Amino acid sequence: MQTLPPLSPPLPTRRVDLVAQLQADTVYDLAVVGGGATGLGLALDAASRGYRVVLVESDDFAKGTSSRSTKLVHGGVRYLAQGKLYLVREALHERSTLLRNAPHLAQALPFVMPTYAWWEKPFYGIGLKVYDALAGASGLGRTEFLSRQDTLACLPTVQAEGLRGGVKYWDGQFNDAKLALALARSAAGQGALLLNRMRADRLRYTEGQVSGLQCTDTLTNQTHEIQARCVVNATGVWVDALREQDGSTQAMVAPSQGVHLVVDKSFWPNPEALMVPKTADGRVLFAVPWLGQVILGTTDTPRDDLAREPLAFEAEIDFILQESARYLKRAPGRHDVKSIWVGLRPLVKPPQSDGDHTKALSREHTVVVSRSGLVTVTGGKWTTYRAMAEDVLQKCVDHARLLPRGPAQTAHLPLVGAVGMVGVGAGPAVSLGEPEGAHSYGSEQAWLAQLPGANHWLTPSLSEAMVRFAARYEYALSVEDVLARRSRLLFLDARLAAQTAPAVGDILQSETGLDPDVQGFVKLAAQYRLD
Repeated sequence: MQTLPPLSPPLPTRRVDLVAQLQADTVYDLAVVGGGATGLGLALDAASRGYRVVLVESDDFAKGTSSRSTKLVHGGVRYLAQGKLYLVREALHERSTLLRNAPHLAQALPFVMPTYAWWEKPFYGIGLKVYDALAGASGLGRTEFLSRQDTLACLPTVQAEGLRGGVKYWDGQFNDAKLALALARSAAGQGALLLNRMRADRLRYTEGQVSGLQCTDTLTNQTHEIQARCVVNATGVWVDALREQDGSTQAMVAPSQGVHLVVDKSFWPNPEALMVPKTADGRVLFAVPWLGQVILGTTDTPRDDLAREPLAFEAEIDFILQESARYLKRAPGRHDVKSIWVGLRPLVKPPQSDGDHTKALSREHTVVVSRSGLVTVTGGKWTTYRAMAEDVLQKCVDHARLLPRGPAQTAHLPLVGAVGMVGVGAGPAVSLGEPEGAHSYGSEQAWLAQLPGANHWLTPSLSEAMVRFAARYEYALSVEDVLARRSRLLFLDARLAAQTAPAVGDILQSETGLDPDVQGFVKLAAQYRLD
Protein backbone atom coordinates (compact mmCIF):
# COMPACT_ATOMS: atom_id res chain seq x y z
CA MET A 1 0.00 0.00 0.00
CA GLN A 2 1.32 3.43 -0.94
CA THR A 3 1.39 5.74 2.09
CA LEU A 4 2.45 9.23 3.05
CA PRO A 5 4.70 9.67 6.11
CA PRO A 6 2.45 9.13 9.15
CA LEU A 7 3.79 12.11 11.09
CA SER A 8 4.33 14.58 8.25
CA PRO A 9 2.92 18.04 9.05
CA PRO A 10 -0.09 19.27 7.04
CA LEU A 11 0.65 21.18 3.86
CA PRO A 12 -0.08 24.91 4.32
CA THR A 13 -2.67 26.42 1.99
CA ARG A 14 -1.87 30.11 2.27
CA ARG A 15 -3.60 31.39 -0.82
CA VAL A 16 -1.16 34.10 -1.85
CA ASP A 17 1.57 31.47 -2.01
CA LEU A 18 -0.59 29.10 -4.06
CA VAL A 19 -1.55 31.78 -6.61
CA ALA A 20 2.12 32.74 -6.94
CA GLN A 21 2.79 29.22 -8.22
CA LEU A 22 0.52 29.84 -11.21
CA GLN A 23 3.23 30.89 -13.65
CA ALA A 24 2.19 31.82 -17.19
CA ASP A 25 5.09 29.93 -18.79
CA THR A 26 4.28 26.63 -17.07
CA VAL A 27 2.68 24.00 -19.30
CA TYR A 28 0.56 21.61 -17.27
CA ASP A 29 -0.28 18.13 -18.44
CA LEU A 30 -3.80 18.47 -17.10
CA ALA A 31 -6.00 21.45 -16.19
CA VAL A 32 -9.19 20.46 -14.35
CA VAL A 33 -12.14 22.85 -14.14
CA GLY A 34 -14.37 22.06 -11.16
CA GLY A 35 -13.59 21.31 -7.54
CA GLY A 36 -16.27 18.76 -6.72
CA ALA A 37 -15.95 15.02 -6.22
CA THR A 38 -15.16 14.26 -9.86
CA GLY A 39 -12.61 17.02 -10.42
CA LEU A 40 -10.81 16.45 -7.12
CA GLY A 41 -10.72 12.69 -7.63
CA LEU A 42 -9.28 13.26 -11.08
CA ALA A 43 -6.63 15.65 -9.77
CA LEU A 44 -5.51 13.07 -7.20
CA ASP A 45 -5.43 10.23 -9.71
CA ALA A 46 -3.44 12.21 -12.27
CA ALA A 47 -0.99 13.71 -9.77
CA SER A 48 -0.34 10.32 -8.17
CA ARG A 49 0.65 8.97 -11.61
CA GLY A 50 3.16 11.79 -12.07
CA TYR A 51 1.21 14.18 -14.29
CA ARG A 52 1.59 17.91 -13.68
CA VAL A 53 -1.89 19.02 -12.59
CA VAL A 54 -3.69 22.29 -11.89
CA LEU A 55 -7.31 22.48 -10.73
CA VAL A 56 -9.43 25.64 -10.61
CA GLU A 57 -12.75 26.07 -8.81
CA SER A 58 -14.83 29.23 -9.18
CA ASP A 59 -16.14 29.12 -5.61
CA ASP A 60 -15.08 26.72 -2.84
CA PHE A 61 -14.28 23.05 -3.10
CA ALA A 62 -17.49 20.97 -2.90
CA LYS A 63 -19.60 24.14 -2.80
CA GLY A 64 -22.20 22.59 -5.10
CA THR A 65 -23.61 19.08 -5.36
CA SER A 66 -20.63 17.42 -3.69
CA SER A 67 -21.46 18.78 -0.22
CA ARG A 68 -25.23 18.24 -0.50
CA SER A 69 -25.59 14.48 -0.88
CA THR A 70 -27.58 12.13 1.35
CA LYS A 71 -24.18 11.19 2.88
CA LEU A 72 -24.43 7.57 1.69
CA VAL A 73 -21.71 5.43 0.13
CA HIS A 74 -23.80 2.83 -1.63
CA GLY A 75 -23.95 0.33 -4.44
CA GLY A 76 -27.32 1.51 -5.69
CA VAL A 77 -29.98 -0.85 -4.37
CA ARG A 78 -32.51 0.60 -6.82
CA TYR A 79 -30.31 -0.48 -9.75
CA LEU A 80 -31.01 -4.12 -8.84
CA ALA A 81 -34.64 -3.76 -9.93
CA GLN A 82 -33.43 -2.23 -13.20
CA GLY A 83 -31.14 -5.21 -13.86
CA LYS A 84 -28.01 -3.03 -13.97
CA LEU A 85 -25.91 -5.52 -12.03
CA TYR A 86 -22.63 -4.27 -13.51
CA LEU A 87 -23.32 -0.82 -12.03
CA VAL A 88 -24.09 -2.31 -8.63
CA ARG A 89 -20.99 -4.50 -8.67
CA GLU A 90 -18.69 -1.59 -9.56
CA ALA A 91 -20.21 0.67 -6.91
CA LEU A 92 -19.95 -2.00 -4.22
CA HIS A 93 -16.28 -2.47 -5.03
CA GLU A 94 -15.69 1.29 -4.90
CA ARG A 95 -17.63 1.50 -1.64
CA SER A 96 -15.15 -0.88 -0.05
CA THR A 97 -12.19 1.08 -1.44
CA LEU A 98 -13.50 4.38 -0.09
CA LEU A 99 -14.13 3.01 3.39
CA ARG A 100 -10.62 1.54 3.44
CA ASN A 101 -8.85 4.68 2.22
CA ALA A 102 -10.76 7.17 4.41
CA PRO A 103 -11.81 5.37 7.63
CA HIS A 104 -12.00 8.67 9.51
CA LEU A 105 -14.59 10.01 7.05
CA ALA A 106 -16.58 6.92 6.01
CA GLN A 107 -18.09 4.00 7.88
CA ALA A 108 -20.38 1.00 7.52
CA LEU A 109 -24.00 1.76 8.41
CA PRO A 110 -26.84 -0.71 9.07
CA PHE A 111 -30.19 0.00 7.39
CA VAL A 112 -33.57 -1.44 8.31
CA MET A 113 -36.38 -1.60 5.79
CA PRO A 114 -39.68 -2.02 7.69
CA THR A 115 -42.33 -4.05 5.86
CA TYR A 116 -46.08 -3.55 6.11
CA ALA A 117 -47.36 -5.77 3.28
CA TRP A 118 -46.99 -9.57 3.29
CA TRP A 119 -44.94 -9.63 0.10
CA GLU A 120 -42.42 -6.90 0.96
CA LYS A 121 -40.08 -8.87 3.22
CA PRO A 122 -39.44 -11.78 0.81
CA PHE A 123 -39.37 -9.49 -2.24
CA TYR A 124 -36.90 -6.93 -0.90
CA GLY A 125 -35.02 -9.44 1.23
CA ILE A 126 -34.17 -11.66 -1.72
CA GLY A 127 -33.03 -8.62 -3.68
CA LEU A 128 -30.77 -7.56 -0.83
CA LYS A 129 -29.35 -11.09 -0.61
CA VAL A 130 -28.35 -10.61 -4.27
CA TYR A 131 -26.80 -7.28 -3.18
CA ASP A 132 -24.71 -9.22 -0.64
CA ALA A 133 -23.66 -11.73 -3.28
CA LEU A 134 -22.57 -9.00 -5.68
CA ALA A 135 -20.49 -7.40 -2.91
CA GLY A 136 -18.70 -10.69 -2.21
CA ALA A 137 -15.64 -10.16 -0.03
CA SER A 138 -16.36 -6.40 -0.08
CA GLY A 139 -19.58 -6.88 1.88
CA LEU A 140 -20.05 -4.88 5.08
CA GLY A 141 -22.53 -7.19 6.81
CA ARG A 142 -25.05 -9.94 6.17
CA THR A 143 -28.64 -9.19 5.18
CA GLU A 144 -31.10 -10.44 7.82
CA PHE A 145 -34.85 -11.10 7.75
CA LEU A 146 -36.42 -9.56 10.87
CA SER A 147 -39.61 -10.51 12.65
CA ARG A 148 -42.01 -7.83 13.82
CA GLN A 149 -40.55 -8.08 17.32
CA ASP A 150 -36.97 -7.86 16.04
CA THR A 151 -37.83 -4.86 13.88
CA LEU A 152 -39.36 -3.00 16.83
CA ALA A 153 -36.30 -3.86 18.93
CA CYS A 154 -34.06 -2.26 16.25
CA LEU A 155 -36.39 0.63 15.54
CA PRO A 156 -38.43 1.47 18.66
CA THR A 157 -39.53 4.77 17.10
CA VAL A 158 -40.84 3.27 13.86
CA GLN A 159 -44.58 3.27 13.18
CA ALA A 160 -45.81 -0.01 14.73
CA GLU A 161 -49.34 -0.08 13.31
CA GLY A 162 -49.53 -2.65 10.53
CA LEU A 163 -45.84 -3.58 10.85
CA ARG A 164 -45.15 -7.17 9.77
CA GLY A 165 -41.36 -7.32 10.00
CA GLY A 166 -38.32 -5.94 8.26
CA VAL A 167 -35.07 -6.51 6.43
CA LYS A 168 -31.71 -5.37 7.75
CA TYR A 169 -28.83 -4.74 5.36
CA TRP A 170 -25.57 -2.80 5.27
CA ASP A 171 -24.25 0.10 3.24
CA GLY A 172 -21.92 3.00 3.98
CA GLN A 173 -22.11 6.64 4.95
CA PHE A 174 -19.58 9.46 4.88
CA ASN A 175 -18.89 13.14 5.40
CA ASP A 176 -19.01 14.35 1.80
CA ALA A 177 -17.50 17.85 2.06
CA LYS A 178 -14.71 16.67 4.36
CA LEU A 179 -13.94 13.85 1.95
CA ALA A 180 -13.70 16.40 -0.87
CA LEU A 181 -11.18 18.38 1.19
CA ALA A 182 -9.23 15.21 1.92
CA LEU A 183 -9.05 14.56 -1.84
CA ALA A 184 -7.87 18.13 -2.47
CA ARG A 185 -5.21 17.97 0.21
CA SER A 186 -4.10 14.49 -0.87
CA ALA A 187 -3.76 15.72 -4.47
CA ALA A 188 -1.69 18.67 -3.23
CA GLY A 189 0.48 16.18 -1.34
CA GLN A 190 1.11 14.44 -4.66
CA GLY A 191 2.18 17.72 -6.29
CA ALA A 192 -1.06 19.10 -7.78
CA LEU A 193 -1.86 22.83 -7.58
CA LEU A 194 -5.45 23.45 -6.46
CA LEU A 195 -7.03 26.91 -6.37
CA ASN A 196 -10.48 27.83 -5.14
CA ARG A 197 -12.01 31.22 -5.96
CA MET A 198 -10.37 30.90 -9.40
CA ARG A 199 -13.01 31.14 -12.15
CA ALA A 200 -12.39 29.62 -15.58
CA ASP A 201 -13.67 32.35 -17.94
CA ARG A 202 -12.82 30.92 -21.31
CA LEU A 203 -10.93 28.23 -23.13
CA ARG A 204 -7.67 28.94 -24.93
CA TYR A 205 -7.01 27.44 -28.37
CA THR A 206 -3.94 26.73 -30.43
CA GLU A 207 -4.58 25.80 -34.08
CA GLY A 208 -8.15 24.84 -33.26
CA GLN A 209 -7.27 22.65 -30.30
CA VAL A 210 -7.93 23.45 -26.64
CA SER A 211 -4.60 24.42 -25.07
CA GLY A 212 -5.51 25.97 -21.75
CA LEU A 213 -7.69 28.40 -19.85
CA GLN A 214 -8.05 32.06 -19.06
CA CYS A 215 -9.04 32.45 -15.41
CA THR A 216 -9.96 35.23 -13.01
CA ASP A 217 -9.05 35.29 -9.35
CA THR A 218 -12.40 36.33 -7.87
CA LEU A 219 -10.72 37.75 -4.75
CA THR A 220 -8.38 40.14 -6.60
CA ASN A 221 -9.94 40.30 -10.12
CA GLN A 222 -6.53 39.43 -11.55
CA THR A 223 -6.55 37.32 -14.71
CA HIS A 224 -4.29 34.33 -15.22
CA GLU A 225 -3.41 32.32 -18.29
CA ILE A 226 -3.03 28.55 -17.87
CA GLN A 227 -1.39 26.40 -20.53
CA ALA A 228 -2.30 22.72 -20.55
CA ARG A 229 -1.99 19.74 -22.84
CA CYS A 230 -5.42 18.55 -21.75
CA VAL A 231 -8.39 20.42 -20.24
CA VAL A 232 -11.12 18.52 -18.41
CA ASN A 233 -14.53 20.06 -17.80
CA ALA A 234 -15.71 18.53 -14.49
CA THR A 235 -18.19 21.20 -13.41
CA GLY A 236 -21.12 18.90 -12.63
CA VAL A 237 -24.52 20.37 -13.47
CA TRP A 238 -22.73 23.37 -15.03
CA VAL A 239 -20.76 21.43 -17.70
CA ASP A 240 -22.87 22.71 -20.58
CA ALA A 241 -21.71 26.31 -20.09
CA LEU A 242 -18.11 25.45 -20.97
CA ARG A 243 -19.24 23.11 -23.74
CA GLU A 244 -21.23 25.94 -25.34
CA GLN A 245 -18.02 27.99 -25.47
CA ASP A 246 -16.49 25.06 -27.30
CA GLY A 247 -19.25 25.06 -29.91
CA SER A 248 -21.54 22.35 -28.57
CA THR A 249 -25.27 22.89 -29.19
CA GLN A 250 -26.76 19.89 -27.35
CA ALA A 251 -27.13 19.91 -23.57
CA MET A 252 -25.66 16.95 -21.69
CA VAL A 253 -27.33 17.53 -18.32
CA ALA A 254 -30.92 17.53 -17.12
CA PRO A 255 -30.68 18.90 -13.57
CA SER A 256 -32.69 17.31 -10.80
CA GLN A 257 -32.77 18.46 -7.20
CA GLY A 258 -32.80 16.48 -3.98
CA VAL A 259 -34.03 18.07 -0.75
CA HIS A 260 -32.89 17.03 2.74
CA LEU A 261 -34.33 18.04 6.11
CA VAL A 262 -32.35 17.72 9.35
CA VAL A 263 -34.16 17.13 12.63
CA ASP A 264 -33.14 16.33 16.18
CA LYS A 265 -31.90 12.83 16.92
CA SER A 266 -34.82 12.30 19.31
CA PHE A 267 -37.08 11.69 16.29
CA TRP A 268 -34.87 8.77 15.24
CA PRO A 269 -32.46 7.82 18.09
CA ASN A 270 -31.58 4.47 16.53
CA PRO A 271 -28.05 3.68 15.26
CA GLU A 272 -29.68 2.03 12.24
CA ALA A 273 -30.92 4.08 9.30
CA LEU A 274 -34.44 3.78 7.93
CA MET A 275 -34.91 2.98 4.26
CA VAL A 276 -38.33 2.95 2.58
CA PRO A 277 -37.85 1.72 -1.00
CA LYS A 278 -41.18 2.95 -2.37
CA THR A 279 -43.15 5.86 -0.98
CA ALA A 280 -46.61 6.96 -2.09
CA ASP A 281 -45.23 8.41 -5.32
CA GLY A 282 -42.60 5.73 -5.94
CA ARG A 283 -39.59 7.52 -4.47
CA VAL A 284 -37.15 6.38 -1.79
CA LEU A 285 -37.29 7.76 1.75
CA PHE A 286 -34.36 7.75 4.19
CA ALA A 287 -33.95 8.64 7.86
CA VAL A 288 -30.19 8.61 8.40
CA PRO A 289 -28.36 9.31 11.68
CA TRP A 290 -25.45 11.65 10.90
CA LEU A 291 -23.14 13.66 13.15
CA GLY A 292 -25.58 13.67 16.07
CA GLN A 293 -28.68 14.62 14.04
CA VAL A 294 -31.00 12.85 11.60
CA ILE A 295 -31.29 13.47 7.84
CA LEU A 296 -34.71 12.99 6.23
CA GLY A 297 -34.98 12.82 2.47
CA THR A 298 -34.93 12.93 -0.38
CA THR A 299 -36.74 14.21 -3.48
CA ASP A 300 -36.08 13.98 -7.21
CA THR A 301 -37.51 17.05 -8.89
CA PRO A 302 -36.57 18.45 -12.33
CA ARG A 303 -35.21 21.99 -12.45
CA ASP A 304 -34.58 24.32 -15.34
CA ASP A 305 -32.29 26.75 -13.52
CA LEU A 306 -28.81 26.15 -12.09
CA ALA A 307 -28.78 28.23 -8.93
CA ARG A 308 -25.68 28.07 -6.74
CA GLU A 309 -27.99 27.96 -3.71
CA PRO A 310 -31.14 26.19 -4.94
CA LEU A 311 -34.19 26.39 -2.70
CA ALA A 312 -36.68 23.64 -1.91
CA PHE A 313 -40.16 23.74 -3.35
CA GLU A 314 -42.92 23.75 -0.73
CA ALA A 315 -44.30 20.53 -2.21
CA GLU A 316 -40.95 18.81 -1.57
CA ILE A 317 -40.89 19.89 2.08
CA ASP A 318 -44.47 18.71 2.54
CA PHE A 319 -43.67 15.39 0.85
CA ILE A 320 -40.75 14.58 3.16
CA LEU A 321 -42.68 15.55 6.30
CA GLN A 322 -45.82 13.68 5.24
CA GLU A 323 -43.93 10.52 4.30
CA SER A 324 -41.87 10.69 7.50
CA ALA A 325 -45.11 10.81 9.47
CA ARG A 326 -46.16 7.50 7.90
CA TYR A 327 -43.09 5.70 9.24
CA LEU A 328 -41.99 7.58 12.38
CA LYS A 329 -43.99 7.10 15.57
CA ARG A 330 -43.31 10.74 16.46
CA ALA A 331 -43.59 12.87 13.34
CA PRO A 332 -41.53 16.09 12.96
CA GLY A 333 -43.17 19.30 11.79
CA ARG A 334 -41.78 22.35 10.04
CA HIS A 335 -40.81 23.94 13.36
CA ASP A 336 -38.62 20.90 14.14
CA VAL A 337 -36.41 21.30 11.06
CA LYS A 338 -32.95 22.50 12.13
CA SER A 339 -31.52 22.78 8.62
CA ILE A 340 -32.67 22.23 5.06
CA TRP A 341 -30.40 21.89 2.07
CA VAL A 342 -30.84 21.21 -1.63
CA GLY A 343 -28.44 19.50 -4.01
CA LEU A 344 -28.58 19.53 -7.81
CA ARG A 345 -27.86 16.21 -9.50
CA PRO A 346 -26.16 16.22 -12.92
CA LEU A 347 -28.30 13.56 -14.59
CA VAL A 348 -27.03 12.63 -18.03
CA LYS A 349 -29.57 13.69 -20.62
CA PRO A 350 -30.23 11.21 -23.43
CA PRO A 351 -30.46 12.57 -26.98
CA GLN A 352 -33.75 14.37 -27.67
CA SER A 353 -34.91 13.91 -24.06
CA ASP A 354 -37.61 16.25 -22.85
CA GLY A 355 -35.97 16.18 -19.42
CA ASP A 356 -39.27 15.65 -17.62
CA HIS A 357 -38.73 12.23 -16.03
CA THR A 358 -35.54 12.42 -14.02
CA LYS A 359 -35.85 9.00 -12.40
CA ALA A 360 -35.50 7.47 -15.88
CA LEU A 361 -32.37 9.44 -16.71
CA SER A 362 -28.92 7.98 -16.30
CA ARG A 363 -26.96 8.29 -13.07
CA GLU A 364 -23.99 6.67 -14.80
CA HIS A 365 -21.14 8.97 -15.63
CA THR A 366 -20.45 9.99 -19.19
CA VAL A 367 -17.16 11.16 -20.71
CA VAL A 368 -17.10 12.93 -24.08
CA VAL A 369 -14.24 14.47 -26.04
CA SER A 370 -15.01 17.31 -28.46
CA ARG A 371 -13.37 17.92 -31.83
CA SER A 372 -11.16 20.52 -30.18
CA GLY A 373 -10.04 18.08 -27.50
CA LEU A 374 -12.08 19.40 -24.56
CA VAL A 375 -12.81 16.45 -22.26
CA THR A 376 -16.12 16.66 -20.38
CA VAL A 377 -17.29 14.33 -17.61
CA THR A 378 -20.62 14.42 -15.80
CA GLY A 379 -23.14 12.17 -14.09
CA GLY A 380 -22.20 9.40 -11.69
CA LYS A 381 -22.26 9.55 -7.92
CA TRP A 382 -19.88 10.09 -5.00
CA THR A 383 -19.35 6.37 -4.42
CA THR A 384 -17.75 5.88 -7.82
CA TYR A 385 -15.68 9.09 -8.00
CA ARG A 386 -12.41 7.12 -8.13
CA ALA A 387 -13.53 4.86 -10.99
CA MET A 388 -14.77 7.93 -12.86
CA ALA A 389 -11.33 9.51 -12.55
CA GLU A 390 -9.71 6.42 -14.05
CA ASP A 391 -12.13 6.49 -16.98
CA VAL A 392 -11.49 10.18 -17.65
CA LEU A 393 -7.71 9.77 -17.68
CA GLN A 394 -8.01 6.79 -19.99
CA LYS A 395 -10.08 8.92 -22.39
CA CYS A 396 -7.38 11.62 -22.25
CA VAL A 397 -4.75 9.04 -23.22
CA ASP A 398 -6.93 7.38 -25.87
CA HIS A 399 -7.46 10.73 -27.61
CA ALA A 400 -3.74 11.59 -27.46
CA ARG A 401 -4.22 14.46 -25.04
CA LEU A 402 -1.88 12.80 -22.53
CA LEU A 403 0.93 10.27 -22.75
CA PRO A 404 0.33 7.12 -20.70
CA ARG A 405 1.95 7.07 -17.25
CA GLY A 406 1.07 3.63 -15.95
CA PRO A 407 -1.91 2.33 -13.96
CA ALA A 408 -3.92 4.20 -11.33
CA GLN A 409 -2.43 4.38 -7.84
CA THR A 410 -5.54 5.45 -5.93
CA ALA A 411 -7.08 2.06 -5.11
CA HIS A 412 -4.59 1.68 -2.25
CA LEU A 413 -3.77 5.30 -1.49
CA PRO A 414 -5.00 6.39 1.96
CA LEU A 415 -6.28 9.94 2.01
CA VAL A 416 -4.97 12.71 4.25
CA GLY A 417 -5.87 11.91 7.85
CA ALA A 418 -6.05 8.16 7.29
CA VAL A 419 -2.31 7.51 7.36
CA GLY A 420 -1.19 6.02 10.65
CA MET A 421 -4.77 5.32 11.81
CA VAL A 422 -5.63 2.03 13.40
CA GLY A 423 -7.99 0.27 11.03
CA VAL A 424 -6.63 1.47 7.67
CA GLY A 425 -7.15 -1.43 5.32
CA ALA A 426 -9.23 -3.25 7.93
CA GLY A 427 -12.56 -1.45 7.88
CA PRO A 428 -14.08 1.73 9.35
CA ALA A 429 -12.56 3.20 12.48
CA VAL A 430 -15.09 5.83 13.62
CA SER A 431 -18.83 6.31 14.00
CA LEU A 432 -20.38 9.13 12.00
CA GLY A 433 -23.55 8.80 14.03
CA GLU A 434 -21.89 10.66 16.88
CA PRO A 435 -21.84 14.48 17.07
CA GLU A 436 -19.32 16.20 14.84
CA GLY A 437 -15.92 16.66 16.41
CA ALA A 438 -12.22 16.00 16.13
CA HIS A 439 -12.65 12.41 14.88
CA SER A 440 -12.99 13.67 11.30
CA TYR A 441 -9.34 14.78 11.43
CA GLY A 442 -8.15 11.20 11.84
CA SER A 443 -4.42 11.01 12.39
CA GLU A 444 -4.16 14.82 12.16
CA GLN A 445 -5.80 15.28 15.55
CA ALA A 446 -2.28 15.57 16.99
CA TRP A 447 -1.56 18.61 14.79
CA LEU A 448 -4.94 20.12 15.66
CA ALA A 449 -4.15 19.87 19.35
CA GLN A 450 -1.01 21.99 18.88
CA LEU A 451 -2.84 25.02 17.48
CA PRO A 452 -3.96 28.01 19.58
CA GLY A 453 -7.46 27.58 20.94
CA ALA A 454 -7.46 23.79 21.09
CA ASN A 455 -9.41 23.99 24.35
CA HIS A 456 -11.52 27.01 23.40
CA TRP A 457 -14.86 25.70 22.14
CA LEU A 458 -17.16 27.97 20.12
CA THR A 459 -19.85 25.27 20.09
CA PRO A 460 -19.84 21.76 21.60
CA SER A 461 -18.33 20.46 18.35
CA LEU A 462 -16.25 23.38 16.97
CA SER A 463 -13.11 24.80 18.56
CA GLU A 464 -11.01 27.84 17.79
CA ALA A 465 -8.21 25.47 16.76
CA MET A 466 -10.47 23.85 14.14
CA VAL A 467 -11.12 27.24 12.56
CA ARG A 468 -7.38 28.00 12.51
CA PHE A 469 -6.68 24.56 11.03
CA ALA A 470 -9.26 25.24 8.30
CA ALA A 471 -7.55 28.52 7.39
CA ARG A 472 -3.98 27.18 7.49
CA TYR A 473 -4.39 23.72 5.97
CA GLU A 474 -7.86 23.34 4.41
CA TYR A 475 -8.11 26.26 1.95
CA ALA A 476 -10.80 28.06 4.02
CA LEU A 477 -11.23 31.78 3.36
CA SER A 478 -14.74 32.66 4.54
CA VAL A 479 -17.11 31.90 7.39
CA GLU A 480 -19.20 29.87 4.95
CA ASP A 481 -16.18 27.75 4.04
CA VAL A 482 -15.71 26.86 7.70
CA LEU A 483 -19.29 26.46 8.90
CA ALA A 484 -20.68 24.75 5.78
CA ARG A 485 -17.86 22.47 4.67
CA ARG A 486 -14.86 22.26 7.09
CA SER A 487 -17.35 21.99 9.94
CA ARG A 488 -20.84 20.87 8.92
CA LEU A 489 -22.67 23.12 11.36
CA LEU A 490 -24.74 24.91 8.69
CA PHE A 491 -26.05 21.54 7.51
CA LEU A 492 -26.81 20.40 11.06
CA ASP A 493 -28.20 23.49 12.80
CA ALA A 494 -28.54 26.66 10.73
CA ARG A 495 -29.60 28.84 13.66
CA LEU A 496 -26.58 27.85 15.77
CA ALA A 497 -24.32 28.33 12.73
CA ALA A 498 -25.54 31.94 12.32
CA GLN A 499 -24.96 32.62 16.02
CA THR A 500 -21.42 31.24 15.78
CA ALA A 501 -20.49 33.20 12.64
CA PRO A 502 -19.06 36.38 14.30
CA ALA A 503 -16.62 34.40 16.46
CA VAL A 504 -15.52 32.32 13.48
CA GLY A 505 -15.12 35.48 11.41
CA ASP A 506 -12.80 37.09 13.99
CA ILE A 507 -10.53 34.03 14.03
CA LEU A 508 -10.49 33.73 10.24
CA GLN A 509 -9.64 37.40 9.75
CA SER A 510 -6.72 37.09 12.16
CA GLU A 511 -5.46 34.12 10.13
CA THR A 512 -6.00 35.34 6.56
CA GLY A 513 -6.28 39.13 6.73
CA LEU A 514 -9.30 38.86 4.42
CA ASP A 515 -12.93 39.83 4.98
CA PRO A 516 -14.60 36.56 6.12
CA ASP A 517 -18.05 37.84 5.04
CA VAL A 518 -19.92 37.26 8.29
CA GLN A 519 -23.06 39.09 7.16
CA GLY A 520 -23.18 37.18 3.90
CA PHE A 521 -23.11 33.94 5.83
CA VAL A 522 -25.83 35.02 8.25
CA LYS A 523 -28.05 35.84 5.27
CA LEU A 524 -27.24 32.45 3.71
CA ALA A 525 -27.98 30.58 6.94
CA ALA A 526 -31.50 32.06 6.96
CA GLN A 527 -32.18 30.15 3.71
CA TYR A 528 -31.37 26.89 5.51
CA ARG A 529 -34.20 27.44 8.02
CA LEU A 530 -37.95 27.02 7.71
CA ASP A 531 -38.92 29.31 10.59
